[in-house]
Amino acid sequence: MAAEVPEDVSTSPAMQGGMDHNATAIRELLDLFAAHQTFVVTSHSRPDGDAIGSATGLMHLLKAMGKDVTLSFADEIPSTYSWLPGAETIQATLPESPEVAVVLECDRIERTGYTVEQFKTMNAGVLVNIDHHLSGKTFADYNWIDVKACAVGAMIYDLSVATGLPICEDKANCLYTAVLTDTGGFTYPGTDASTFALAEHLVQCGADSTAIARKVYFSNTVGKIRALGEALRTMQIDRGVAWAWITEKQMEQAGASVEDCEGIVNYLIGIAEVEVAVFLRELSSEDKPVRYRLSLRSKGKVDVAAVASRFGGGGHRDASGCTLDGPLEAAIERITAEMAASLPK
Repeated sequence: MAAEVPEDVSTSPAMQGGMDHNATAIRELLDLFAAHQTFVVTSHSRPDGDAIGSATGLMHLLKAMGKDVTLSFADEIPSTYSWLPGAETIQATLPESPEVAVVLECDRIERTGYTVEQFKTMNAGVLVNIDHHLSGKTFADYNWIDVKACAVGAMIYDLSVATGLPICEDKANCLYTAVLTDTGGFTYPGTDASTFALAEHLVQCGADSTAIARKVYFSNTVGKIRALGEALRTMQIDRGVAWAWITEKQMEQAGASVEDCEGIVNYLIGIAEVEVAVFLRELSSEDKPVRYRLSLRSKGKVDVAAVASRFGGGGHRDASGCTLDGPLEAAIERITAEMAASLPK
């Protein structure tokens, strides 16, 4: 039986403070959920902790409402998050004719790694877009974009609280992981008292904060550490801008995967005199010309989401990404010049 949507959806610690637009969005979305039975949930390519944690968390919410749910991701799930309850059900293919398709933290269909044609072929009745990025766009039938949310996992948490249904241990672990990782371990801007209230509640509901931290931060592969070493050997710093890179050949020699390169940029932004940082990862040599995936970070003086958007990317003010054509020297020159020009004089 579908849960009734309560009149007052302001009981979430993350929603205290008069966020009426969220209350309205949540009520409308829960009404939509209640009116349908079959769902597919997906998120962006190269999924991270928020993508997987919020998707599995939403799956647990929908199942608690008595719904049929399929999780579909175009890319393989990183081993760091494969233990999340529900991650074992994720499939690569989109189901046929779900009543509702929910896309999490994407600014367009293609960001999922699936094509627009694949989505059309899936033939979903209603398309829902839930996002918290500054680059979020209203591409769906129903769009809930909250740039103040610390993670999409926090938005799914608010949905859960609004149903009045208990938050089970599995859902708590999924949503805690989403929030932990997308706040950089509760260090990024946007982390406030409501974030900690949310985390406290999830722990009370059964989230194992110690085990999650161990699995996320202390379960690195040998390839990841070797890739980090390769990248740090290339590091350069100039007037508050730091950059480093890794080539496909270096990754192969390190025995590293794409997943192992996640987070390397955080070592650069962690340097005292650095205000903005960029990490460049060479994409497959099958791409012609050679291209580089860039991870951008800022300590607050530069809006790297704006920088990334000028190159067709996007994200958050202090953590964003984009892709540039090579050669490497040209890509470095373009991005570092843009970053330096964005720094206050």
